[in-house]
Amino acid sequence: MINKRLLIKNLLAHNDENSFYDKKRTLNIGQREGKAKFLKHVCALANSNPKNNSYIVIGVEDEDNFITGVDFFDDSKIQNLINAYLDNPPLVAYENIPFPHLPDHLVVGLVTIRPNNGKVCALRKNIWKYYGGAVYIREGSISMPKNFGIELKDINSDIVASIENHAQNNIELTLDGVFDFMKKRKDFHPSYKVFKEYFVVCWAGKIKQIKGETYYSRLDIELINEQVKLFYSELDVVSISIDKDYFKIVEYVHLGLQDKYQYYPLEKVSISFKDNAGYDMESKLLFKPPQFDKKILYHIYNSNNALVAKLKNGSQLTKNEEKDLLKMPAAYLICYFNEFDASIDKLEEAKEYLKIHSTKAYQSYKESIRVLRKVKYN
Repeated sequence: MINKRLLIKNLLAHNDENSFYDKKRTLNIGQREGKAKFLKHVCALANSNPKNNSYIVIGVEDEDNFITGVDFFDDSKIQNLINAYLDNPPLVAYENIPFPHLPDHLVVGLVTIRPNNGKVCALRKNIWKYYGGAVYIREGSISMPKNFGIELKDINSDIVASIENHAQNNIELTLDGVFDFMKKRKDFHPSYKVFKEYFVVCWAGKIKQIKGETYYSRLDIELINEQVKLFYSELDVVSISIDKDYFKIVEYVHLGLQDKYQYYPLEKVSISFKDNAGYDMESKLLFKPPQFDKKILYHIYNSNNALVAKLKNGSQLTKNEEKDLLKMPAAYLICYFNEFDASIDKLEEAKEYLKIHSTKAYQSYKESIRVLRKVKYN
């Protein structure tokens, strides 16, 4: 089993991007340009490595490899995006890798692109300034278009195999990972469990008792063997169930209007551990958007639009408006689920102003976007 943190270090040791590895400071697949560039790089790396894995490391400075980290990116549906836009799509996984020096909410993103059985990968349809049918391949560190017949060549298998072999996990790395987690999260009731005498899962969170049931907020879950952060959320509430063979979580989102809120099931994630030192992870969307009276929503929608306008103009907010600001992202999300399609554009318009004006409001924005992304990709 590969220790993903060690794998990233080995990739960064190569310093410059090449035909099997790319690095990015950030990744934004929420906007059309960022989504298009990501798809282009995936296409190029898949074509340049028909018989071995290729990787994109996210949260690293390009010039000196300094690890700055990015927000935890909870996106189990990224394969849906790949399948929608690429012909002969490769298997793609996005994982969040914690590093000891980073704050809890920051990780390094690792995109793994699996071999494509020798088939040429191409854009299926137009996106941004890239045309459907276009084929890309890596030339050094650049993803270049190829508008003629392409022959896939395997030139990196030995190099990638060596990098992955030097990133294999061992008992020392596993124990160090457990001790690091228990120490770092000591204020949030850290726990661990060993599955199949091999896998170690650690979790910690702020415990809540609701109607006799135990729930967690600020939950952090890591699969220590691979140094992968499986879940992290500042705001949402999660329930955990454990058996000898599986670890399951159900995530809830807190939504409502006019101080009438309730928890709605969002997604269930099940990790099943096998006897052959393997595991499967499955996710199922549970969310059913709450429906509200359209007249009330029109009032709230227009009030939030006026609040965004005040932010843009630099006007001072009243105490009540400051409270409404914290609720704005979730309110726009509810409007969107009730067929106010333009509300997401308004939320995106407010993004930078929220980031400058209020840390808590910006955190609420990120949580709302995370919920939206899960629902849309399904």
